[in-house]
Amino acid sequence: MMRMKYLAPLATAVLLTGCGADVSGDDKAAERKSTVKRCGEPVPYAVPKRAVAYEGGSADKLFSLGLADRVHGYVMPPANPPVSQSPWAADYKKVKKLSDDLLNKEVVVQAKADLVVAGWNSGFSDERGITPAILDKLKIQSFMHAESCYNYPGHPERRTPFDGLYTDLERLGQIFQVEDRADKVVGDMKRRVAKVAAKAPKGDPVPVFLYDSGTDKPFTAGSQVPPNDIIKTAGGRNIFGDLDQRWTEVGWEAVTKGRPEVIMILDYGDQPAKKKIEFLKKSPHTRELPAVRNDRFFVLDYNEGISGPRNIDGLEKFAKYVNQLSRPGATG
Repeated sequence: MMRMKYLAPLATAVLLTGCGADVSGDDKAAERKSTVKRCGEPVPYAVPKRAVAYEGGSADKLFSLGLADRVHGYVMPPANPPVSQSPWAADYKKVKKLSDDLLNKEVVVQAKADLVVAGWNSGFSDERGITPAILDKLKIQSFMHAESCYNYPGHPERRTPFDGLYTDLERLGQIFQVEDRADKVVGDMKRRVAKVAAKAPKGDPVPVFLYDSGTDKPFTAGSQVPPNDIIKTAGGRNIFGDLDQRWTEVGWEAVTKGRPEVIMILDYGDQPAKKKIEFLKKSPHTRELPAVRNDRFFVLDYNEGISGPRNIDGLEKFAKYVNQLSRPGATG
């Protein structure tokens, strides 16, 4: 993977700190703080040594920057597919799995974490008593995914999901003082996205419904989460892309009105895509939709749908799917 070519500078730093020479300069560098935005709030960060990541997207961001040696562990709820499926499976083996439940203050304190990486309302939560403000009082640093910041209380920040991904990697690069590595990773991602956009079909974009979950009412993707950018960049139109939300509940009537020609299924570890497709084929709300009648289902892996490096993998796969569709009025 691309992360391998960024290990040389890290290996050099390890050799310098372990050779028995005067390392006072290295110590001073580690103590030097970087002021980086946490959503819209400038925060001074010391270089972390015991980071804790919540979900695959957070851990993947750190691993993609070659930071496995700075990660103490991860919290991985059941929705996340097995980490053995990750491009960074070898890095997951090097760190501890701290919990298979939702993020909570106790596990972070017990881990003696010096940085917690998660999203606002997807990891950090007022209701569950783990927020950046609470961690600040415990002198535990925190970092939030930019795509989750649009409604963060007090310090909101609005970015498109892909821009949020790039921003996170750049900011983590600053915090861990590996800016060059972050620039290379982000540059590679931007090139891949541009290549997809250049090949997207022309004409009316294919209407797409993302089905996350739900039977009485479906849970779907609004404009503030990565699938919206995946769909749009590949030449599609999220039928709920006008909703200024992240993951949100809608009505089946609105899905019917949207007439999706493709249904994107978010594949959870504990809610497999196969069962969701079976439901859509049987439900009176959806069985007559163009996407269902034509058996046009695209399965998006959970970690390709939440903010993380695998968003770009999901984009490339979906673009390939869209480009092979036969649609009147669409041209390559």
